[in-house]
Amino acid sequence: MKNTISVAILIAEGFVGYALWPKTDQTTASAPDGAVLADSALVDIVIPDTLSANAQIGKRGFEANCVACHGTNAVGQDGVAPPLVHIIYEPGHHADESFQRAVAMGVRGHHWPFGNMPPIEGLTRGDVTMITAYIRELQQANGIN
Repeated sequence: MKNTISVAILIAEGFVGYALWPKTDQTTASAPDGAVLADSALVDIVIPDTLSANAQIGKRGFEANCVACHGTNAVGQDGVAPPLVHIIYEPGHHADESFQRAVAMGVRGHHWPFGNMPPIEGLTRGDVTMITAYIRELQQANGIN
């Protein structure tokens, strides 16, 4: 009986993971200049027309510290790191403090098959606050609130 329940739970988790996984037809994103990004992007997103002053600062911080893994405009990169413009990272599931903790301490891989995220050296809480503002505005432009 325990084996049957365990198998049922694993199957259910697999279906949930599959439902949340980005669809393969969403493999590109548009850069602010309208250019199409590399095929390694995991989601197709809408870029907001404008960003707040804090999000503009955060975008520069993101580009300097996060883009190598999470991709331009936080669309993720196939085989590298997840998109941050994704329902999994909505504020109700990953509060702003979770971004602070991820940068400061790293994150054990748990939602995606990308492995662990290492801590990121050299960023202050203020830096991460601005980067988070940028990510949140990208999310909002894509209906993730």
